[in-house]
Parts: sequence; C-alpha cells; structure tokens
Amino acid sequence: MKLQKMKWITLVFALGAILMLGACKKKVAPPPPPAPPPPPAPTASLSANPNSVQKGQPTTLSWQTTNATDVSIDGIGAVQPSGSQQVTPADSTTYHLTAKGAGGTQEATARVTVGPPPPAQTTGPSATEEELFSQSVKDLYFDYDKADIRADQQSALQGDAQFLGQHSSIRATVEGHCDERGSTEYNLALGTSRAEAVKSALTQAGIAADRVKTISYGKEKPFCNEHTEECWQQNRRAHFVYQK
Repeated sequence: MKLQKMKWITLVFALGAILMLGACKKKVAPPPPPAPPPPPAPTASLSANPNSVQKGQPTTLSWQTTNATDVSIDGIGAVQPSGSQQVTPADSTTYHLTAKGAGGTQEATARVTVGPPPPAQTTGPSATEEELFSQSVKDLYFDYDKADIRADQQSALQGDAQFLGQHSSIRATVEGHCDERGSTEYNLALGTSRAEAVKSALTQAGIAADRVKTISYGKEKPFCNEHTEECWQQNRRAHFVYQK
C-alpha cells in the first residue's frame, strides 16, 4: 500500500515538473509595431492673371500644389503639380483644380470674368493718352514675400515698356502693393522693392527713369478683401497709375 502511494506521489511530481517546464518554454508574443504616420494632405492654389478680360483676350492660369501625384484642371485636363498656362475663355468661367495624393484630395478655383469685346473704332475723336494708358498698361503680379518679376509676367512687362516707348510724353507711377500677411512696416518695404523692381526693368528696356515714379502702399490699399490665396494674389502687385 505504501509503495503504491509513493508511486502516485512520484507521478504527480513528474507531471507537475513537465507542466512547469512547458510553461517556462512558452514565449510571449512581441507587441505589434506602431502604425506608420498618415501621409501628408495635398495643398493647392490657383489664380488667374488678369481675372477680368474682354471677349477674345487671353489670361494666364497659375497653380501650385504639394503632396499631390494627380493634378487636373477642368477644361484643360491633367497638368504638372505646379505651373502656368494661357487660356482664352469664351465666357466667364470658374476654373476648378483638383489635386490628389496619398493623403487625400484638395481643390482650388479661380474665376475669370469675360466682358464684351471693345466697340468697333469709329470716326469720332481718338482716345486720350490717359484712356490709352488705362487700356494698354497692365499690372504685374508677384509671388508671396517676393519682389522679383516672375517669368509669367514678362510678356505684360514687355507690353508696358513698348507702350511707354511709343508714347514718350506719358509718365507713370508704379505703386507697390502686398497682401495682408506680415506687419505694416515689412509690407511697406516689400511694396517699395516691388515697385522699384518694375521701374528698374522698364529703364533697362529703354524708358527714361524720370518718367517713372514709385510709391509703396504695402497692405494698406488692397484690391481684394477676402482671406483667400486667390484674393491675396490679386493684392501682390505693382499697379500702374497715369501721371496727369
């Protein structure tokens, strides 16, 4: 009887040892790796210069995007992530840009207003110099926090220089304007740089320096009061004023 009891005790201890050994060998699963960060969302801006034209006249669309792999503009199709393109809308049009990327979709719009074509020339009195100035001389637009003349503004600059060269009695004031971002003092200095950059380009094109005055209004006289990139672009300009 004692021998049988000893066998049972030995068997119980053996089973316990086997179970403990198995438990010791069991490995704990490592925690899962952290989830990767989400991809950045795209950004997009679209502007038209000028944003108001007469029927049959062109305008230039300019756009910038980031974090986008698929960019398209309604009516144009697929485009590069950033760039510019001249268009001639038949009627007032809102251009719609869509930028898609791994982080989602971003959209931007630019409105171009198309007015009636200019009236046919009559045998009446000719336009005054001031009227010709207003019709022919175009403002120049700048990138954010920049005072250098963009490549897409060179044609407008050349047209302004050509007009002033053909009308030697006309004098002009170039006003430097900025968008609302930044301090008043900083934007006054930036507006001065923009106006002086345009004057310098005109003098290099053969226009006498004493025919062009400059002044800066910074952000104090905005052309557009909305808080959007499209509106800010309209305010970042060198504006030409006829000197009477």
